[in-house]
Amino acid sequence: MMKKTIAAVLTLLLCFMILPSAAFADEEGDAVLTPADSGEVRVTIGANLDEAQIAQIYKDFGIERGSVTEITVTNADERAYLEGIAPERKIGSVALSCIYIKTLEEGEGLKISTNHINWCTSEMYMNALITAGITDAEVKVSAPFDVSGTAALTGIYKAYEDITGTTLSEIAKTIGVEELVTTGELAEYIGSNEATQIVNELKKILDQTQNMTDDEVRAEIKGIAEAYNVSITDAQVDQLLKLCRSLEKLDVAQLQEKLVSLTKTLEGAKQVESKLSEFAAGVKNFFGKVADFFSRLFGKGN
Repeated sequence: MMKKTIAAVLTLLLCFMILPSAAFADEEGDAVLTPADSGEVRVTIGANLDEAQIAQIYKDFGIERGSVTEITVTNADERAYLEGIAPERKIGSVALSCIYIKTLEEGEGLKISTNHINWCTSEMYMNALITAGITDAEVKVSAPFDVSGTAALTGIYKAYEDITGTTLSEIAKTIGVEELVTTGELAEYIGSNEATQIVNELKKILDQTQNMTDDEVRAEIKGIAEAYNVSITDAQVDQLLKLCRSLEKLDVAQLQEKLVSLTKTLEGAKQVESKLSEFAAGVKNFFGKVADFFSRLFGKGN
């Protein structure tokens, strides 16, 4: 009798472990099961890292040095995009940020992770890259110690252009930097999530702001901030107005379409994270019940 009971419990346990995988496949569709494209890979290394720091960066990226094309980025390279947009304290005099980038198939979206980056968030990078014209790639940003990460955009631009053999729009790249810096500076006062959301909301109405006066756009910006329950200064409103006018120079319809795609990607990631948390809680609860069952079962035998 005891053997049959144990066999039944083990069978139920096996079913419990298999069923969630099927549930994920049904709810998320085939895209969840499609492996990411093993596209071209590049690594950029800040020119001022020593050999030990470079070795650590490659360890962070999970690859061996020499296995992919390596590109060196200097502080002069960084200044070409950042000077006049980013504060001098964010540019510095040395190049320390490093990036790993792998191109993905069209529609895969952007997958960003950071290490030792204390000013730019993954979402900020995503928005800036979409503005610059990079939409499908896995990107890892790292440094030997904590840095702002603003200069990493330069490395991403250089690596992406090296992979594709094409040159991104200079205007789009510059506006991408402006967006990153504007969002980052705003985030210092109201938080990164709120700053990113306000900029994204502003992007959603670019087709309308094109026909608005500066004062009308300022009113829209204040309304967006109020909707997110945050207070921003007149100087910050003007900074967002300037970014808005810059973004209007791009293909607005295309930019808004990419923003919708990004939003769906982020929402999908949150849903998967939520499901994984629920699954983990369920597994913990199930094993607790199994342990209690066997405890009572063998306790009775004694």
